[in-house]
Amino acid sequence: EVHLVESGGGLVQPGKSLKLACVASGFNFSSKAMNWYRQASGKGLEWVASITSDGNTPLVLDSVKDRFAISRDNAKNTLYLSLNSLKTEDSAMYYCQVPMKPISVRGQGTQVTVSS
Repeated sequence: EVHLVESGGGLVQPGKSLKLACVASGFNFSSKAMNWYRQASGKGLEWVASITSDGNTPLVLDSVKDRFAISRDNAKNTLYLSLNSLKTEDSAMYYCQVPMKPISVRGQGTQVTVSS
């Protein structure tokens, strides 16, 4: 069974940093591209970042690409999202996701709240 568990969220002040992690199990992690999404309260799901299976080609949402970075450690079956210079508008539930057929799988999410 495919399983994704996110961690690393929390309550931080504007300008601070967090590093989210997503531990994967139940599939060949090193063979799959991975994604991060977020959903702010009352809003729809928003794609944030993607990374290829080998980690060599990261893509990040234009509006945050100077502050966020996606990475992975295939030896640890772990996906990361580094969040720097956080803003209040970054507050959201952050999910990792793996494209699967017939349906993609995502974790339960980790909450990031940015507030002074």
